[in-house]
Amino acid sequence: MINEETFNLLKQTYPFLNGLTESEQENLRNYSLTKLLPAGETVFLEGDSCSFFAFVLRGTVRVFKAGETGREITLYRFHKGESCILTASCILSRNKFPAIAVVEEEAETVLVPNELLREFVKGYDAWRIYFFEILSARLGEVMEIIDEIVFKKMDSRIAELILKRAAGNEFAITHQEIASELGTSREVVSRILKDLEKENIIKIDRGKIIINSRLQLKSKIS
Repeated sequence: MINEETFNLLKQTYPFLNGLTESEQENLRNYSLTKLLPAGETVFLEGDSCSFFAFVLRGTVRVFKAGETGREITLYRFHKGESCILTASCILSRNKFPAIAVVEEEAETVLVPNELLREFVKGYDAWRIYFFEILSARLGEVMEIIDEIVFKKMDSRIAELILKRAAGNEFAITHQEIASELGTSREVVSRILKDLEKENIIKIDRGKIIINSRLQLKSKIS
């Protein structure tokens, strides 16, 4: 059971819950639970069963695929007010989780048991509409990833990632983190970053990248 304060915060964070009937809200509050997930904790491994569906009140969870060689590629992240469509699919289809989910930033969550979620989706339009909406959003993100992998060169993808992730002209990220994000090797990332540094577009420091020219970096995006 979740307390009234947390339940009110949940409804503020996920507005569609305000449209639930009184009995739906009562069931959701009585049978759900709160859990604090520390950074670095694995939520699901590929092939796991999904025993719960998570609403995120704060924090970030990264969902990715990993190959036999250990190479990773990020599928998406979900943050406060967002949900994991693969978890929903896993629960509703009774299949195994098809990726890996790891907490990136400590996450405060409300966990809904899988059987309760199935009952909600089966019986109430508000839940079905919500899942159609997040499916549409995530499908668009995955299509963008496919487009990048198939049609964009790696130097273009790295330049785009740097511009997206850097709030200012400097941000902390390792070569391995970039490689894991884009599904390539650390060696490829290091080579491309060194080329950008030689052109004085960026400066590579220990564990961080400094942007010298956003305009030139943007010109690298094809």
